[in-house]
Amino acid sequence: MKRIIPVIAFLLFAFAVFSAPAFAQRNIEAKIERDPVFEKDARHNLEVAWQYFRLKKAYKAVLGRYEETAAAYPEFSKMDEFLYLAGMSSYYLSNNKGKQKIGAPTERDKEKFAPERLRQDAAAYLNMMLEKNPASKYKDEAENVLQELKGK
Repeated sequence: MKRIIPVIAFLLFAFAVFSAPAFAQRNIEAKIERDPVFEKDARHNLEVAWQYFRLKKAYKAVLGRYEETAAAYPEFSKMDEFLYLAGMSSYYLSNNKGKQKIGAPTERDKEKFAPERLRQDAAAYLNMMLEKNPASKYKDEAENVLQELKGK
């Protein structure tokens, strides 16, 4: 009996020490598996969209790149940047800024690029960005634009 008690105590101690890390790991979220081919293509679209946004002020083209990427690969790791670009592009287009003018010939495009619709889209994109990534580096600018849009 005297030999069994230390053995049981040792086993309980070993179980407590070695099983604690296993219990702690059960709360880990599942990692999102990203397709490297889609990720590379989406990253390319993001880089092109940044060029359109910064250099060319081609906001309609930015929206096109965003729509293409969001439809093909909504799990893109940098979707918050794309949402920021789409939101700001919609906002600038609603204020008639940029080098690409809206002048759309079709009824669908007239509806899509109406200033009120663009303001609604800008608010939706920026709100989605803040919901998906509240610590985004674009947070402050997005909140400022959302405040301005609420005033209109």
